[in-house]
Amino acid sequence: MSNNNKSGFEIRADLLSQAQGILEGNLQRETEALLYNNEIAGKDMSICVDLSKQVIDTAEVIKTAKELYDFVNDKS
Repeated sequence: MSNNNKSGFEIRADLLSQAQGILEGNLQRETEALLYNNEIAGKDMSICVDLSKQVIDTAEVIKTAKELYDFVNDKS
């Protein structure tokens, strides 16, 4: 039988990876919606959205990972 205990480092690394995946998925869905809306807008650039400002920063990944960690540690 193998030992499945993870170190604190491994747990934090997993949570960061999960947080990044969540944020990337959210960004992908938002980008697809914006592309669809921009396509519908056509040549009316006044209602088109600039997609170059869509980024995920490190602080956002860490914040999301902390939320996941807090959820896991919640005893209620």
